Amino acid sequence: MSLDFSRNLIKGRIAEVIFEQMIRDEGRYEIIPFGYEHTMPSLAQYRHLADVPRIIDNIADAPDFALVSEDKKEVHLVEVKYQSVLDVALLRDYARKLLKRWDFPWLFVVTPHGFYCGQCKWIIDGNQVVELSENWVAKDRQAQYLRLLGEFINPPVSR
Repeated sequence: MSLDFSRNLIKGRIAEVIFEQMIRDEGRYEIIPFGYEHTMPSLAQYRHLADVPRIIDNIADAPDFALVSEDKKEVHLVEVKYQSVLDVALLRDYARKLLKRWDFPWLFVVTPHGFYCGQCKWIIDGNQVVELSENWVAKDRQAQYLRLLGEFINPPVSR
């Protein structure tokens, strides 16, 4: 395993934690860890069962989180990605992959310059990802978490 792989893995996990905490702090949605990383450890003990490999294949492509609105009328499945520079072409590839298995998934993108979010179908059809709406997280909270991200992605140099 290369150091670059590990570096990207860590940035991805930081992006997921930033997303999870920011959504939780905003209080508009209950956030439920949903992806492979969260469900796989529990399922691993059942690998010997006949259907488990097929189920694991399905879970491997699961979005990272499920968001449930306060009134329980909305559920959003969200995949979180980190990108140092927003790359819409790469996001379209992720969106296509998610749409193969899931209905109406969303992509949330963490960059050092801001947060972006869009439904996968919109990303493919419109060839763009828009800045995170205040309907999800207020701008002042986004700014706080962007500064927090900077502490981990571009930490100050100590002397």
